[in-house]
Amino acid sequence: MKKLLMLSIGLLVTPFIEAQDITDAIRYSMDEIEGTARYRAMSGAFGALGGDMSSVNINPAGSAIFNNSHASISLGLTNNKNDVNYFSGNNSSSNSNVDLNQLGAAFIFENINTNSKWKKFSLSVAYDRSANFDDDWVASGQNTNSIDSYFLSFTNNVEIPFGVLKLQPGENIEQAYAAIGRTNGYAMQQAFLGYWSGIIDPENPDNNTNDDETNYLSNIASGNFNQNYLYSSTGYNGKLAFNFAADYDDKLYFGINLNSHFIDYEKFTQLRETNSNTGSLVNNLVFENLLSTTGSGFSVQLGTIAKLTNELRVGLTYNSPTWYRISEELVQGIDSNIADPEIGYISSVTNVYEEYKLQTPGKITASLAYVFGKKGLLSFDYSLKDYSNTKFKPTSDILFSSLNNDINNNLTAAATYKVGGEYRYKQISFRGGYRFEESPYEDNNSYGDLNGYSLGLGYNFGNLNLDFAFSQAKRDVEYQLYNIGLTDSASIESKITNFVLTLGFNI
Repeated sequence: MKKLLMLSIGLLVTPFIEAQDITDAIRYSMDEIEGTARYRAMSGAFGALGGDMSSVNINPAGSAIFNNSHASISLGLTNNKNDVNYFSGNNSSSNSNVDLNQLGAAFIFENINTNSKWKKFSLSVAYDRSANFDDDWVASGQNTNSIDSYFLSFTNNVEIPFGVLKLQPGENIEQAYAAIGRTNGYAMQQAFLGYWSGIIDPENPDNNTNDDETNYLSNIASGNFNQNYLYSSTGYNGKLAFNFAADYDDKLYFGINLNSHFIDYEKFTQLRETNSNTGSLVNNLVFENLLSTTGSGFSVQLGTIAKLTNELRVGLTYNSPTWYRISEELVQGIDSNIADPEIGYISSVTNVYEEYKLQTPGKITASLAYVFGKKGLLSFDYSLKDYSNTKFKPTSDILFSSLNNDINNNLTAAATYKVGGEYRYKQISFRGGYRFEESPYEDNNSYGDLNGYSLGLGYNFGNLNLDFAFSQAKRDVEYQLYNIGLTDSASIESKITNFVLTLGFNI
């Protein structure tokens, strides 16, 4: 066979990549506690408080609480620690990164009409990182299921004639891989990988001239399989809020946010499998997938804060759904001890998939705060988000329709509880908080509830404030390796630790 040296081949697949699943819906729908150090030190319980740049991203009315124009910038250090169990194999991993958590400014305009009850107005621009996707871990153990079940599942679910997997005259492997993806879709493309890597063969290997053959067998004999699965992801989900708020009689505050969202996400997975099973032609293999995702979205927030007394405040916020447009690219690589020598060339082929839409669920937040004059405060937030309302679009697409049904059947409404407090002694502020997030799944065994706590200190220099926060959150997750075939899960105990430093100043 002739070899064609190429850097990449772009292709469009009809209708869509078949890799979207419920985990994608969860990933882009959840909000982390990012933002300023004061906000994080109180576990994000700011819905009825305002007066902080990150509180603007919780309740748009919060910017009208400022007495002076204000700006802040926050840097954060995040550490992800994962303890992974996979068929009695235990692994631990830890990684850290430094990011810009928050940047924003609020401009306050006093009403020159002293007879009006509209005291002041604010215009703000606030950026907050709403999710950090940087993570990596390894799962290793001895399984009785092989990756061959992944490739055979595609041939069992769809009748794939052997002739489709064969090379055409003058065609090489990477050209055939690209053409199959373009004309026949993702499922046949995976069967192509299974065949040319030597993992599967037609049921009648001596009758390879039979292009109509649709039955396939594995070249991997049953037994025990040593598996090592590497997961590595990078990226973030960010939100840029354009805010307007007003103060009515120093008792009622109203605000609106027009939010621009953006996704930058990359996930790399690698499965290495070895066996010494009698009769197995494939004894070692490696299967890699690199998925790159970019997206942009839009949402609206409406919020109000009411001072019932000088001490007691209540807040209410509505977050609309976020409407995303998402693009994805996939690069795959596969090899085994009996693979065709040219199979390595497919790792230079980039699958560019058709853009799709994702609608994440809206959220309602009710808040209550009590302010003890200049001594301190206590604050509580309750949020509710129905994850079953997540939708992949177009809903008329048969794949997305099925996925949306799975989302509706498996996801549910989840509540988040946040409580925070602050005590001031002269120029020093001591802060603490706790949050609890319910699992978005009906069955929370696969994705557990989250528990987190936070601590912080702040020092007020007058027109300048310096704040520091420490926070930690834990969640247990059952991570399924593949959506089909090899569906075994790794049990992950995840602990996320954050350190945030914020510089704020009046302008």
